Amino acid sequence: MTPTFDIQLEKLTYGGEAMGRLPDNRAVFVPFGLPGERVRVRLTEEKKNFARGEIVEIIEPSPERIEAKCKHFGVCGGCHYQHLPYERQLQAKRSILIDQLQRIGKIENPPVQPVVASPQPWNYRNHVQFHLTDEGQLGYVSPLLQGEGGGVMEITECHLPEIPINELWTQLDFEPRTGIERVSLRLGADGERMLILESDSPEPPDLGIEADVSVVHLYEGNAVVMAGSDHILMRVLGRDFKVSAASFFQVNTVMAEKMVEHLIAHLPITTSHTVLDVYCGVGLFSAFLAPRCGRLIGIESSESACEDFAVNLDEFGNVELYEAEAEAVIPHLEAQPDIVLVDPPRAGLDKAVVDGILKWNPRIVAYVSCDPSTLARDAARLINGGYKLKDVTPFDMFPQTYHIESISLFER
Repeated sequence: MTPTFDIQLEKLTYGGEAMGRLPDNRAVFVPFGLPGERVRVRLTEEKKNFARGEIVEIIEPSPERIEAKCKHFGVCGGCHYQHLPYERQLQAKRSILIDQLQRIGKIENPPVQPVVASPQPWNYRNHVQFHLTDEGQLGYVSPLLQGEGGGVMEITECHLPEIPINELWTQLDFEPRTGIERVSLRLGADGERMLILESDSPEPPDLGIEADVSVVHLYEGNAVVMAGSDHILMRVLGRDFKVSAASFFQVNTVMAEKMVEHLIAHLPITTSHTVLDVYCGVGLFSAFLAPRCGRLIGIESSESACEDFAVNLDEFGNVELYEAEAEAVIPHLEAQPDIVLVDPPRAGLDKAVVDGILKWNPRIVAYVSCDPSTLARDAARLINGGYKLKDVTPFDMFPQTYHIESISLFER
């Protein structure tokens, strides 16, 4: 029998867990618990300095605990905070962001603003990715099922995708063991929908579908159109963006608009400035900054995103694009940017990128982050290189989950 412990949970930590202390004073991290709760936990992982556990019983629930909206909450792994009122989710995310900047970045009083709330805490995602069970049912990879048939749990409801996506995925029918790795659904500006099937094989998957929807098969970097179009249009602040099946785009359109507005309001760009947009994707931020600056340089490694960028910024004569990894381009770039915007993946900035920025010494660095721990690490590097962290504004791009998107402004 695995021993159980009765512990008091103290605070929420990054990753969707609540932290408490074991009798030997080690920290223990527990999913789906809330601060102030007394819980009985069974340990699932033990290390020298900390442990992980699962709740066997809630002895004293938090007065803040609410009924989750979804019957899969706590099992499917997609959501972490459905048991917490939305206002409290926002406060928790701000506290976690401050904690990460203090602990990892060693920044004493990080200037973190209140979180910009999502107007829709539910049904906000314009893009959702499913895996298939062995029987061909749509599901999510559940952390609780790791090792059991690939760990994919069939789901029958999900409250995060926008309504037209929810109306479509329940109609999809796949054969058992089709070889499809992932099934993605995207919703475009005028209600256009796209179904993306990812696999390792050039053999097109069998699919019966009665809806008006574009279908694209992705394999080994190739995109084969099976029905409809190879892209959808996303609309941000009245501007359309071509987004191909393999290209990334922000999953919460309304929050993407709020982030664009924030950058426009806080970056003092003039027509004499050179702006560098690193990890520029299909050009979401570039398209709004290009009309304001003298020269804009984009850097992006995804071939599909670069093709979309070229279309989306075709009207501007002051824009250049480099298709390569940022760390490969930056050391050799002949430019003197006044403002550098970075929007890296979760892993944050490569050391060569930080070194390049510090060598140029631009007036302002704007850092769009989706991971507070790598943001904190990179912020420390920029501060050590002579920058001051002026402002951190979190945006709740992913309600009901632990993910924290933010924009930080560093000034020389």
